[in-house]
Order: sequence, then C-alpha cells, then structure tokens
Amino acid sequence: MKALQWLLAAGLMALLLVAANAASAQLSIEQKQYYQDWLKTADRAEDAVNAGRASDAALENLRTELDSYRSIFNEVRGGNSDRIKTLESQLEALGAKPEEGADEPQDIATLREHLQDQLDALRVPRIISEEAYNRANGLISEIDRIIRQRQTKEFTTRGPSPLNPELWPAAGADVAQALQSLWNEIIANLNTDVVKTEIRQHLPSIVLLTGFGLILIARGRRWSERLGDYLRTFGGNGSGVWTFMVSLSRIFLPWLGVVLLATAISTTGIAGVRGQLLLDQVPNWAAIFFCFDWIGRQLFVIREEDRKPMLSRVRMAELRIVIDLLAVMLILFDLVLLFQRIENVPDATRSVVTFPVIVMSALVLLRLHRTGPLRSTGTDSDPEDNTRRAGFSKFARQVRRLLMILGVLSAVAAALGYVTAAESIIFPAIKTLALMSIIVIVQRFLGNLYGWVTGKGAAGRDSLFSVIAGFVLVIFSLPILALFWGARETDLQEFWSRAKQGVSLGGIEISPGAFITFAAVFAAGYTITRLLQGGLRNSLLPKTKFDAGAQNAIVSGTGYIGIALAAVIAVTSAGINLSSLAIVAGALSVGIGFGLQTIVSNFVSGIILLIERPISKGDWIDVNGQMGYVRDISVRSTRIETFDRTDVIVPNSDLISQSVTNYTRGNTVGRVIVPVGVAYGTDTRKVETILGEIANAHPMVLANPAPSIVFQGFGADSLDFEIRAILRDVNWVLSVKSDMNHEINRRFTEEEIEIPFAQRDVWLRNPETLQGQASPPQAAATSAAPASTKPAGLTDSDMDGDPDGDY
Repeated sequence: MKALQWLLAAGLMALLLVAANAASAQLSIEQKQYYQDWLKTADRAEDAVNAGRASDAALENLRTELDSYRSIFNEVRGGNSDRIKTLESQLEALGAKPEEGADEPQDIATLREHLQDQLDALRVPRIISEEAYNRANGLISEIDRIIRQRQTKEFTTRGPSPLNPELWPAAGADVAQALQSLWNEIIANLNTDVVKTEIRQHLPSIVLLTGFGLILIARGRRWSERLGDYLRTFGGNGSGVWTFMVSLSRIFLPWLGVVLLATAISTTGIAGVRGQLLLDQVPNWAAIFFCFDWIGRQLFVIREEDRKPMLSRVRMAELRIVIDLLAVMLILFDLVLLFQRIENVPDATRSVVTFPVIVMSALVLLRLHRTGPLRSTGTDSDPEDNTRRAGFSKFARQVRRLLMILGVLSAVAAALGYVTAAESIIFPAIKTLALMSIIVIVQRFLGNLYGWVTGKGAAGRDSLFSVIAGFVLVIFSLPILALFWGARETDLQEFWSRAKQGVSLGGIEISPGAFITFAAVFAAGYTITRLLQGGLRNSLLPKTKFDAGAQNAIVSGTGYIGIALAAVIAVTSAGINLSSLAIVAGALSVGIGFGLQTIVSNFVSGIILLIERPISKGDWIDVNGQMGYVRDISVRSTRIETFDRTDVIVPNSDLISQSVTNYTRGNTVGRVIVPVGVAYGTDTRKVETILGEIANAHPMVLANPAPSIVFQGFGADSLDFEIRAILRDVNWVLSVKSDMNHEINRRFTEEEIEIPFAQRDVWLRNPETLQGQASPPQAAATSAAPASTKPAGLTDSDMDGDPDGDY
C-alpha cells in the first residue's frame, strides 16, 4: 500500500505533460484504484464516527490511515501549479474565444483546444484531491472530537471511593494474585529446558552484561569525576561548564549499568510475559529516578556557585530527598498503570491501589513547598534577594505554591472517587515542576558556556544570550508540557500539519517553513553584510586615498544596500508573493506621506548626506548654534560631539534645509583672528611690526598666504588691531589664539606698550549741597554710593537736571 501511495503521488505530481491525444480529463488506472480504496476507507470512517462505539485504539488506527491519505492528497492538490499558470497565460495570450457564429482561424482554434485539453487534464486530479483532502480533514476532526469528549467524560466521571472499606479485600486479593502470577511464571520458566538451554548458550554474554552493569553502577560516579578532572585541563575552571558535563555522566553511566542488568536478565528468558513487561520499563524508571536526583544535585551546585546562603546544608539535603521521593511517586504510579494493563483489574481495585500513591505525592509536594529559603540568612541582603540570586524567582515560588495546592486538591478528589481526575492533575504537576527545573538548569549551563567562550565569566548568565536561550528552551518545552497535561501525540501532529499549511495574511500565505527560510536567509545576508562592512572599514578602505567621510559613506551605503538585498532575497527564497500587497501598500503610502513625512524627510536627507557629502564624519561644523565634530551619520539623524564632550542628535533634514558652517570641509585650512588694543599715543607702525613678527613666528601659521595685520580703527578706549592668519589646521585655532595672546603680552611688556582698559569718570552734581547738609559719616557714605542712588537731603528739583546749564 505504501509503494502504491508513493507511486500515485509521483504520478499525480508529474501527470505526464499531458499531450493533446492523452488529455481526456480522466484519472489513470492506478489513480482510480487508489481513489476507490480511499472511498472505502472514508466510508468505514464515517460509519465508525456515526456509530460512536469503536474503542479509542480503533479510532486512533483509523485516524492514522486517514492521515496518510490526507498527506498524499495535500501533496497532489498543490502540484503542477507552475504548469497550470503557464497554460492559463497561454490561453490569455490567445484572447477571448469568439462568440458562436464568429469565425476563428483554424490554427488558433486548434491551439486553443490543445491548451484547454492540457489544462483540464491537469486540473482534474487537483480538484479530486482537494475534495478528498477536505473530506479526510473533516473525518479526522470528528475522530479527534470523539476522543476528546471521551477523555473529558472520563475525567469528570466519579468512580468508587477508595475510602470504602468494602473494596479493600478485593483490591488486596487482586494485588496478591498479580504478584503470585509473576512469581509462578518465573519459577515455571526456571524449570523449563528452553530457559536452561538459553542460559547455557548465552552464559558468557549474560555474565559480561551483569559484570559491566554492576561496575557502572558502583564505579560510574567515580569515573565521572576523573573525566571531569581531565576536561578541566582544557580550561574554564570555575565556569561551571565541566561541572555540568560531569553531572550528566554521573547519571548516564549508572543508568547504562541498569540497562545492561535488565538486558542480562531479559536474555536469560526467566522473566516470562509479566516479568518481561516489567523489565522493559526498568530503564525508564531508572531514567526518572536519576533525572530527579540530578535535579537535586544541580540545585545544590547552583547554591555553591552563587556563594549565597539560599538554604542550609541540612535543608538542602532534605530538599534532595524530597525531589527523589517525587521520582519514586512517578515510578509507583507507572507501576500501577502497568499492573492494570497486565491484570485488567476493575476500576475499584485501581482506585484503591492508586489512592496511597496520590496521597503520598500530595504530602511530598506539601513538604517541598515548606522546604523554602531560610528566614534569616545572616547576611546584609534579605532572604528574597538571596533566593533571587540563587535562581528562584517570584514566579517560580508561585508555581511551587500552585503545585502544592493541586496536590491537596488531587488527594481530596481521589478520596471522593474522582481518581482519574486526581491522576490527571497531580502527576502532570510533578512532571511540570521537573521540566521547569531542567529548563532553569540548562539555561544556567548555556549562560556559563557563553561566559566561558566569550571570557565574560559569571556575567554570561545575565547576558542577552542567556535570556534568548531561556526563551528558546521554553518554546521547545511547550509540546512536552502539552503531552504531560493530556494532549495526544496525534494532537501535536495535527497542529503541526495545520501550521505547515500556513495562514493567510492579506492574501499572503505564511507557513513555518517559509518563516524559517526567510529568517535563515535574512540572517545569513545580514551577517555577510556586517562582515563586508567590517572588512571595508578595517582592511580595504584605510589603504585607499578616500578621506574619513568618504569611507564612512561607503561603509554605510554598503550596509543599506546589503540589508535591502538580504530582505529581497529572503522574501524570494521563502516563496512569499508580495503582489497582493500592492493595493494595500498604495493606500498606506498616502498615510505615510502625511503621518510620517518628517521621518521620510529625514531618511531622504540622510541618503543625500551620504551621497552628496556636504558634511562628513570627522568634520567640524556649526548648526543651530551647536558646534562640534560629526561622529556618526545615520539614516534619520546625525550625531555631533560638542567640545563639552556631549552628544547632540541633529535631524538630517536640518542639515539639508538650514545653513551649516563646515570648518573642515575639503581641507583643514582655516583662519584665526586675534584682536588686540593699544593705548592712544602708541606708535602704530611699531605695533604693526611686532604683531607681524608674532604671527610669522608661530609654526601653525602658513607663510602663503602671509598673515596680515589690520589697523581696525579708533576705539572708545584704545587703538584696535587684528592679527589675521591662515592656519594649516583650523582645529588648533584656540591653541594658536592662546599662544599669540601670550606672546603679545610678553612683547608689549618688553616694548613698554600699554594695553588700556575701559575707564569712566563719575561727576556729582551740586557737591556743595552734599557737603552742607550731610554729616561727615553721612557724606562719606553718600559719596561712596552709586551715582544712580538718590542721596539723603536732596529734593526732586535737585535731581531734575542742571539749573545752571553747566553740565
């Protein structure tokens, strides 16, 4: 059947190329037979769904058959899309078919009929496959609905209460009978010649398996420590990486020893049917116990790494014992399920046998909740801070409290007879707690590994990488959690199959495969672009004659072009058709033009700055009163570092639309102006000579053009001069001005040339009045007062002006 299915798939996907004489719009013989088989299976499934009496196992088997048919139909219904589009475009090129009575050239009519026959032959299998796919999809949904309804009914159905004493004798008898049957099988097998012959023939392998198994159980942990000592020679001591690897080997080697022992016992053939079913589960039970024991040890390791007293050693040992007891509870529950499956005991016996396991599990969860942080840690930080540092967040504590409540509710529900509901709550809760602990431990290991590789040490646990790793672990754990809480594997497969079909957003089909392809291609393109930018910036461009601004423009342009190409290639590789978004994009462009016009303006201005380069990285500019050096030109804005070492973010549109002073555009040559004033009566030619000597003597001043000395004019207090000189590097203008001022002061002092300062004469009106009416202290105070202050003893007429007109 499988071979026939794949043969049909290949035939339907290819469909010959369908010549004109073979285009009868009918299925082949193999395709017809396969379709008839499908119809029989679909009818049988409909009868089972309508009757509703089939068992869950029968429904699951029927669902598997339907799913295999659905997969084939899904492949066929999407086949030959390119060929169909080609034929449709050819028919469109021929134009519309003439109306009845109208003549059409015979060649065109023949070609049209030929193309139409090919198109019909390709469409028929797709139409049939589409119909069959929808029917299979509907039947699968109905089967899933029936199974879920049964699970819900079983969850809410109340059975016999395990607290009823009348049920205990029967339950004890069933357990005793099961143990007796197991023992009888083992004794009977030991007395058979077949088993004795098997033991004699496989005695060497049995001895070897038993010996290696016992050695691994006894010495596996010590060998793990030696392996850790060897691994630590590669470096990374104290990072926790090798400690984690050793912890895995500490549980793997003993578990392998248990597997070898179980294999040795199974090889002897003495177990029988019941014993073999138990032996098959022993490796799983050992894995559960070792995994929980590993979780407890890792929590202790986390405490030691943080070096914070999260729990005392006594409480830590108690916590490990409690965690091991949780593993024992899961193993006992699995043993109860196996007991029911082997002996087919009634529900009353199962309730009585399961109830002690549920109660003990609830008690263990209650003890786990009480085994929390110490009330007093003896340190400066509070217990909550210590707990947070040790890896237990507030969310984790709330989850632990919730699990404790679920355990208590499960015990109460089991006592009332809702045993199935209690089992469906408490044991998934224990598994969830274990899974959360594993996620925390693995995330911590990945953080330690990142810190060791990058050299960040313990800081790697708080890095962005650690957060992303935790997020990815949580995402991948969701299917496992779903299985814990009652989801079937077929439910997950159904979800994944529907997810692979994708969803339609604005006419665009987006599927996980397309998204992963897009992300992978874009990430690769982005990485290549960044590597190319780094190579240009650090290796190639520094060896060219381009200035810093041109190099920055090339690197930035390469980044924009590379990222744009990466996005286009990623969209094309993912098979996403963006043509359906053309109308939406046209409508959005109007809104973008009005609502984001400032951003668009800055973006376009940034492109202009990179292409035209009126300013470049490293230029000294002055814009909007902000003066400084250009440190970075991005798409939206430009970052300027002022002389105060502060960053000013200037929108690119301001640099394009407003006046900008660029002191170093093209070259660093610039002019310095140094003003100076001398007292009236000074020989101006002598001053001019001295200033010329000072300007020509400075090493930063260019000789061509030569500096000039300008006699600006007659100021209010001085004769004003200026030194105007061209500097080879205008960035040194302040230093040059300072040096020249120092030299001017020295030379003027030697030549006894005075640099005047502003002087003002203050005239007092009517001084005789002040002397005649004020006492000496008052007069002194009055004479010392500012001229604008009205002195005591004067009238308003005295302040109105000079009556004599002398002033």
